[in-house]
Amino acid sequence: METRNVLITGASSGIGRACGLYLHEHGFRVYGTSRRGSFDGNPFAMLQMDVSDDASIQHGVDTIIKRDGRIDIVVNNAGIAIAGPLESTSISEAQHQLDINFFGAFRVCRAVLPVMRRQRGGYIVSIGSIGGQIAIPYQSLYSASKFALEGMMEALRLEVRPFGVRVVLIEPGDTRTPITLNRTKAAEAATQNAYQSYSAALKRMEDDERNGPAPEGVARLLKRILNTPNPRLRYTVGPAVQRAAVWLKRLLPNGLVEYGMRKYYGLE
Repeated sequence: METRNVLITGASSGIGRACGLYLHEHGFRVYGTSRRGSFDGNPFAMLQMDVSDDASIQHGVDTIIKRDGRIDIVVNNAGIAIAGPLESTSISEAQHQLDINFFGAFRVCRAVLPVMRRQRGGYIVSIGSIGGQIAIPYQSLYSASKFALEGMMEALRLEVRPFGVRVVLIEPGDTRTPITLNRTKAAEAATQNAYQSYSAALKRMEDDERNGPAPEGVARLLKRILNTPNPRLRYTVGPAVQRAAVWLKRLLPNGLVEYGMRKYYGLE
């Protein structure tokens, strides 16, 4: 079987790196990307790429095509998180959140789709979040970016199936990655005293992340998807209670779901 080429954005740490390592170990030719940082000692190829820059993305895609002539799989993983009450989040902070998590994936898809259409096949896998199914308090813009990603991938899946391109969403729950330390706090949140539950809710969320499963579970799921000729649109992964919550939201009255969220994050 011919070696398949994989492009993974945000592959210097966390879920992206775990996916890159796992696929590399199982015979895929992996190209990871990072906006910055050292690539020394990495077992798979790394490219400098900024998903907020069209020229940077196109350069990365062109580099792979020049080397290998094809891109079989794209994993849209690059992302950031901004926390804070919506009222305390500035327009520029909100725009930055969506520019990376949503428009970053949009830009990458636009760059690779002409390649995949010519090949008459490929996989586009976007790393969403259970937070893109169930909105997280004080993570409104993060959830908004993931909800938007869900809609875009659902529509794209319909558009590109005639070309043999499969589009899939992986929705992890709380996972132990550097995003916990790298999360940006909305600048005005530090001086906003009206939202008394903010600090405790954020601590609960970060504790869940630190105690969550390692990202290798996402990597194993990704490999299984890539070996499935006709994968589903959505796959959840992570703590069982969080995966169950996605289904309960569809079945239970909205008021009951909101009550559970308020209790869990101490918003009562």
